[in-house]
Amino acid sequence: MFSLQTIFGKGDKFYGLLEQSAAAASESAKTLCELVTGTDHAPVMAGFAAARARGKALAGQISEELVNTFVTALDREDIDALNSALYKIPKTVEKFAERYDIVSARVAGIDFGQRALVLQQATEVVAEMIGELRRGLRIDVVKKLQDRLQTLESEGDRMLLAPYRTLYVEGNDAMRAMLAKDLFELLEKAIDKCRDVGNIVYAIVLKNS
Repeated sequence: MFSLQTIFGKGDKFYGLLEQSAAAASESAKTLCELVTGTDHAPVMAGFAAARARGKALAGQISEELVNTFVTALDREDIDALNSALYKIPKTVEKFAERYDIVSARVAGIDFGQRALVLQQATEVVAEMIGELRRGLRIDVVKKLQDRLQTLESEGDRMLLAPYRTLYVEGNDAMRAMLAKDLFELLEKAIDKCRDVGNIVYAIVLKNS
């Protein structure tokens, strides 16, 4: 399969588009860290809109190329699955940003920064895993990256215990607790989307090894 891709020159096109999509996801997570640790939301929110537009355009381009390309870098269903999973990361991140921008005053003092940093690290691992598709599907390298994603996911889950205990057991503001819970769950969902991408990449490597 891969020799044919080289002959037809189709491999780099999909690898490149998927790498750009992973980079857009990573950029959105980086912007999220800036949002939850800064005070001026307006320029940061504009960055989310740009990242989401970029991700949407890349998703559309990959879908269009799948229709118009005879020889693909990977199986079509794998490219389509990666395309969909990658786009869901910045989409979920932007949803968090929109809600946080509205209620930030009400949840002031709650630390979202640590978990946002875990998300940023997870997107960076995702970008590495997508890059491995171009570099020959090395199962040992991808397995280590997949393990790193699992560790980050567990770390993010652990970080929830302390704020939940404070909000629900020690706190007396039910609305503040519910708003925080909604935001934390969106961050958890975004990290889960990173895990989904990692699972797809790992399955592709296993299938082609």
